[in-house]
Amino acid sequence: MSVAEAIREKLSPRQLFINGRGEDAANGKTIEVRNPATGELLTTVPDGEAADIDRAVTAARASFEKKTWRGMDPSKKEKILWNLAEILAKNAEELAVLESLENGKTVREAAGSDVGPAIDAFRYYAGWVRKIYGETIPVDGGFLNYTLREPVGVVGAVVPWNYPLQIAVWKVAPALACGCSVVLKPSEMTPLTALKLAEFAMEAGVPEGVLNVVTGYGHTAGEALARHMDVDKISFTGSTRTGRALLKASAESNLKRVSLELGGKSPNIVFPDCEMEPAIRSAFWGIFGNKGEICSAASRLLVHTDVHDKFLDTLVSRAKRLKVGDPLDKGTGMGSQISQVQMERILSYIKSGVDQGARLMCGGERDTAGSNANGFFVKPTVFADVKPEMKIAQEEIFGPVLSAIRFQSPEEAVEIANGTIYGLVSAVWTRDIKLAHRMANEIKAGSVWINTYNGFDTASPFGGYKQSGFGRDLGAHALEQYTNVKSVWVAL
Repeated sequence: MSVAEAIREKLSPRQLFINGRGEDAANGKTIEVRNPATGELLTTVPDGEAADIDRAVTAARASFEKKTWRGMDPSKKEKILWNLAEILAKNAEELAVLESLENGKTVREAAGSDVGPAIDAFRYYAGWVRKIYGETIPVDGGFLNYTLREPVGVVGAVVPWNYPLQIAVWKVAPALACGCSVVLKPSEMTPLTALKLAEFAMEAGVPEGVLNVVTGYGHTAGEALARHMDVDKISFTGSTRTGRALLKASAESNLKRVSLELGGKSPNIVFPDCEMEPAIRSAFWGIFGNKGEICSAASRLLVHTDVHDKFLDTLVSRAKRLKVGDPLDKGTGMGSQISQVQMERILSYIKSGVDQGARLMCGGERDTAGSNANGFFVKPTVFADVKPEMKIAQEEIFGPVLSAIRFQSPEEAVEIANGTIYGLVSAVWTRDIKLAHRMANEIKAGSVWINTYNGFDTASPFGGYKQSGFGRDLGAHALEQYTNVKSVWVAL
């Protein structure tokens, strides 16, 4: 029996995870979780709403005030987080297959881009537990002044469906390292690995109530979490539209702190002096990796006119050969989009590109070959002759659609790169080190990769400029999101 078959056999209806145990939703309703690549029903999860969020927040608050986690010896907390990483590593194959089944991404991508980084994040933040401390400050007068860095309290983490486990851990791991208690709201389409994470956290020794998971829809469970008066902090990854709603909810409730990692329309800039093969390979996987459902997708390819045609011809040739199909087949290069709604959204953007005069070089339609007819597959799509003002060059598509734009000078490239509402990531390909650093200084984005793309490490911060959000996941900077700084003055 394969791992996937064994998982399917064990997928009984799931429950919410509140205060260390499974519970049904107060309304008794459920949500179907389906495999987007096949349409099969995997299982059901509770349709959590405000009452369930309230129970979870109450459990989180009780654990925080009783200091069952934040009051634990740092060395013990460190060991528990490390143990949780080891449990994830032990169950890595199962988690990767489960992620592939609920999301439609290839099992290879699930293992390398979801499970692997999640394991590393718990190891990294386990090491921070005993390194979060204040400072003494020389102040005028007869005073001793020092600071304390204290956990912010109850954290609401709202995470998307494109990297369900990875992004959940990006929030949970630093929050726990800081001593916070957490209520995690995964996407209703990909809730299964979040529930497994909570189970594994209990197995590792995280006390009851410290990590709770409420499944449900954004407009009910997510909204209730954002408006809850006893939640101190919201950490969100998702769309800019939802980010605005969360800010509004915070403003209209208790002014809870909010950090947002939102959309992107990222420029990947290729100069003629760069090493072409790595640039082509990175441009390819930068847009077709995870079927384009990635906030840091290299969706705008800016290529210098001197190498534009050759570069694009090679890229299109590879795109036409990319195998689209069964995500569990190790030979598959690209899996299914997450849902019919997302697939239709992608196809509507492709139509707009054609209507506005961009040249469709490959793809551009649904892939229904063989068993793909049962899923939501889109052929890898490349547009040439894209103008910077076109819809496909301005709006986040969140799919395998590449917009190629010519440029002639560094100044023009910078102008095009900065010419959207977003500022999440970017890349520059050149052997000219002065030009590379100059471009990195001019581009308005939270990350600039030089002669690489999608460079991530748990130790390095990630987040955006402009309408790509504010606050940072990962690295030491993430700890700032989950702590308060208290200044203590002592008259001597």
